[in-house]
Amino acid sequence: MSDLYEQLAAFVDRLPGGYPRTESGVELRILRKLFTQEEAELFMHLTLLGEEPRVIARRAKLPVEVVSPRLDEMEKKGLINGAHRAGKPTAYSASQFVVGFWEGQVNRVDRELAEDFGEYLPTLFNPEVWRKMPQLRTIPIGESIPVPAEAMPYEVAEKVVESHSSFAIRNCICRQEQQILGKGCDKPVETCMSFGWAAENTIESGLGRRISREEILAILKQADEAGLVLQPANSKDPMFICACCGDCCGVLRSLKLQSRPASLVSSPYRVAHDDAICSGCGTCIDRCQMDAITVPDGVAEVDLDRCIGCGLCVSTCDTEALTLVRKPESEQHSIPKDIVATNIQLAQARGLLSYGDLAALLVKSKIDRLAARI
Repeated sequence: MSDLYEQLAAFVDRLPGGYPRTESGVELRILRKLFTQEEAELFMHLTLLGEEPRVIARRAKLPVEVVSPRLDEMEKKGLINGAHRAGKPTAYSASQFVVGFWEGQVNRVDRELAEDFGEYLPTLFNPEVWRKMPQLRTIPIGESIPVPAEAMPYEVAEKVVESHSSFAIRNCICRQEQQILGKGCDKPVETCMSFGWAAENTIESGLGRRISREEILAILKQADEAGLVLQPANSKDPMFICACCGDCCGVLRSLKLQSRPASLVSSPYRVAHDDAICSGCGTCIDRCQMDAITVPDGVAEVDLDRCIGCGLCVSTCDTEALTLVRKPESEQHSIPKDIVATNIQLAQARGLLSYGDLAALLVKSKIDRLAARI
């Protein structure tokens, strides 16, 4: 029988986000540090569908009195998701590695974990899968959008915020891990925003704190001032928005290493430049997180293969020589409806899930729920 943590690694790899193996076994070191043996065994009885402890206990063949507190503790450790519903038991679901239980280690990450993640990142980031179905997308800073009225609501951070009533903020684990390693930047750390059920999960697990809509909007403004890229979950109803930098963010650091980052991101815009009115001030060079802009002869030049349409160069261009323009529809990714659709498409991009597999999963979960009531 294979090692328990090898089984867990294989289980996590079957989740849409993936968990590829390495020759060094760094992915196993990460799991051994995060999960106790009891937690590892229980994790493999969860699905991506939220289920009550009694359902999970039946599947795991354990007493619910044992399973329920263990699930609660795993949620507090950032290992799984918990949906907290008024008057009903918490519904727990498996969390992927990224975006998922790695981010759940915010405020807990130490040097050993940070080093292991840095070693694992090149294997974890698969540009071919990301090209088909990125987990995150890029939306522009609000002030850089050329015609706000023509933008879809899910393309404007402020509109995403307006559609929710519950908000939370947590620290950025990417900046934490880079600071631990003596690298990174000095940009704000408390910048990871979540909404709705994700906000409640953040608050209940103790990973972050509740804030108001006004505070969220202030953080969006702060992100522009600090030069941070807005990256929500890749759906029309995102449950979070990350404010990211090219020095620390695992996604942006991985994208920056690619020759054509623009081909991998889900973004509705790209930058356009008017040479005639460019002052050559160079402000845009520092603002760009993808090294897409140079000023070789006193006039800015943009490498569109590297532009991810974040708008950071536009919002500080005093001469308005830089603007955002909408990409042709043929160059834009379709945006999934919600996180469920995102995960389905991501699994299909990795060749893991057919519609028949999905139907079987839903039927099995329904049977387990019904059986747990008997």
